[in-house]
Amino acid sequence: MKQEHVRVNSILEGPFLPQLLTLFWPILLGTFFQQLYNTADAIIVGQYVGAAGLAAVGGSTGTIISLVVNLLVGVGVGTSVAVAQSYGARRFDDVSRAVHTSVALSIAGGAAFTVLGLIAAPQVLIWMDTPSDVMPHAISYIHIYFLGVIPSFFYNVAAGVLRAVGDTKRPLYFLMVSCGANIVFDLILVAWFDFGAAGAAIATVASQCVSALLAGFVLTHDEQPYKVEWKKIRFHKASLWEVLRVGFPAGMGNNMFTLSNLILQASINSFGTVAVAACAAYGKIEGFHWMILDSIGMSLTTFTGQNFGAGKLGRVRQSVRVGLAMGVASSGAVSVVMCLFSEPLLRMFTQDAQVIAFGAGLMYRVVPFYLTYVGLEIFSTVARGCGDALFPMLIMLSGICVLRIAWVIWVLPLSRTVYTLMWSYPVSWILTSLLFLAYYAHGGWLRRCQAKLEKKLARSQE
Repeated sequence: MKQEHVRVNSILEGPFLPQLLTLFWPILLGTFFQQLYNTADAIIVGQYVGAAGLAAVGGSTGTIISLVVNLLVGVGVGTSVAVAQSYGARRFDDVSRAVHTSVALSIAGGAAFTVLGLIAAPQVLIWMDTPSDVMPHAISYIHIYFLGVIPSFFYNVAAGVLRAVGDTKRPLYFLMVSCGANIVFDLILVAWFDFGAAGAAIATVASQCVSALLAGFVLTHDEQPYKVEWKKIRFHKASLWEVLRVGFPAGMGNNMFTLSNLILQASINSFGTVAVAACAAYGKIEGFHWMILDSIGMSLTTFTGQNFGAGKLGRVRQSVRVGLAMGVASSGAVSVVMCLFSEPLLRMFTQDAQVIAFGAGLMYRVVPFYLTYVGLEIFSTVARGCGDALFPMLIMLSGICVLRIAWVIWVLPLSRTVYTLMWSYPVSWILTSLLFLAYYAHGGWLRRCQAKLEKKLARSQE
C-alpha cells in the first residue's frame, strides 16, 4: 500500500485530551444508538405486550445474549488492538493480515454461535427457572435473535478495524441508520402486526444486517491498508493468535460479569415476574451508564494501542489519568440523574405500579456505587490496549464471578430478598477495582507487554 493512500495519524502526536475526545464522542454517540435500539425493543414490547414480554426481552434472554455478544465484542477488541498496534508502528502488511483473519473469524465463529445458540438456549432458559408465563416469549425471541449472530459478529470486527485507525465517525453513522431501522421495524412488527417478542427479535436481526452491510461496503471500497478483498479472506496463523490472544480473554473478562449474572438472574427469576420485569427495565436504563464507560474504554483501546505500538509509553500512562477523570465525572452525573428521575425512567417501560416501585428500590441501592466501577474499567482497558488481556481476565474471574457466586451461596440465604442479591454488585465492583489498582501499580504488566512486542518485531525482521 502506497504511503500517500494512508490516512494522516494524529493520535501519536500533539495535545492529548482533544485527540482522546475526538475518538470518544463518536464512539459514545454510536454506543448510545446501539443501546437505544436495544432499549427500544424493551420499551415497545413492555408497552404493547406487558410485563411477561418485557421480562422475555430483558431477563434471562438478555443474559444469554450477553454471553455471546461479549465474546463478539471481545474479538472486536482483539482486532482493534492488533490493527492499532500494527498501524501505529506503520506495519501495513500486518494490518491487512489481521483484518482478513478477523473477517474470516467473524463468518466461521458467527455460524458456530448460531448453531450452538439455537440448540442450547432453550435448555439454558429452563435451567435459569424462567417463569412459565415468560417462557414462550423468551424462546421465540432467543431463537430468532441467534439467526443474526453472523452480521453482528462481522459488524463488531469491522467497527474494531475502523476505530483502530482512528475512524470513529463511520461506525457511528452505521449505528444511527440501524437504530432508526430497528425502531421502525419494532413499531411495524410489534405495535402494528402484534408479533410480540418475536417481532422485536426480527427487528433486531434486520437492523444488525443493515449495519453489517454498511460496514462491509466501507471495508471493501476504502483504498487503505485495512481494505478487505474477499479472495484474501483466510486465517493467518500469527494474526489469528494476535487477535485471540487479546480478544478471547477480553470477551471472557466481560463474560465474568455475565456468567455471574446468569446465576443471579436465576435467583431473580425465583422471585416472580414482577421482579424479573423490574430488573429488566432497570437493566435497560443502567445500560446508558455502561455505554459511557464502554465508550471511554473503546477510545482508550485505540489510543493506547497505537501509542504503545509506536513506543510512546508516556502517552499510555497519561491515558490512565485522563480516563479515570472522565469515568468519575460521567458516572457521578449519571448516578444523580438516575436517582432523581428513577420512576419517570421506569415508566417508559411499564405502567405496572409494582414493577415501578420494585425497580426504583433497586436504583436507590445500587446506582450510588457506580463510581466504584470506574477503576475496573480504565485499568483493564489500558492493559488490554497494550496487549495484556490474560491477567485482567483472571482478576475479573476472582473479583466478579467468584465473589458473586459466593454471595448467592452464603449471603443471600441470610436475607432472601432481591435487594440483598443486588448488593453483590457494588461489593464486587469495589473489590475488583482495588485488585486492578494493585495490579496496575505493582504488576509489571507494561514491561511484559514491551518484551512481547520486541520479540514480535524481532521475528518479523528475521
